[in-house]
Order: sequence, then structure tokens, then C-alpha cells
Amino acid sequence: MAFKLNNPPYDTNNVPVYNVPMEDGVMGKANNNGTIILNNKLDPSECEKVIDHEMVHIDQMKRGDLDYDNENVYWKGKKYSRADMEEGAKNLPWEAEAYKKA
Repeated sequence: MAFKLNNPPYDTNNVPVYNVPMEDGVMGKANNNGTIILNNKLDPSECEKVIDHEMVHIDQMKRGDLDYDNENVYWKGKKYSRADMEEGAKNLPWEAEAYKKA
């Protein structure tokens, strides 16, 4: 017989987060393999905020709204060329949701 804990004593967020060298100006990235990478030069006081933002992207990918490859970002079936956008811009639809929720 199964049962459900109302207040489980464990963290249910099991998304791996890695601190790695990244280019200047990039704080973090949600990977489409379900991991998050943070810039290893990020101020520790910023880490939680960046993880919260990237978790929105992880959720977007899990529900099938967001995907990307080296050339394009795909949002709800529409293709956006990475060459023609400013990555992380607040007016991009997937970023607008992340900035609003995080």
C-alpha cells in the first residue's frame, strides 16, 4: 500500500547544477539535458536568483514549449535564429516568462 507525505523532509528539486567557466556577461544556462550551469565567477549572493530563472527554462523544456540547438531557439513551434537575437533579452517570449516568474 502506498502513502503520500504531506510535508516531505527532502528536496524534490533534483536538477543538477554545475559551476563552470563561462563567457563574461553570462550568468547561467539551462541545458536541454536537464542540467543548469552557472558561471563560476558569479557572486554567491546571485546564485539562487539565477537558478530560479534557469529552472523556469527547465520547466519550459519539460512541457515542450522550449528547445534549442546551436543555430536556433524553438518556442511553441516557432523558430528563432540565434544569429538574429540578443540571447537573454527580456522581450523574448521564453525570457519574459522566466523574468516574470523568477
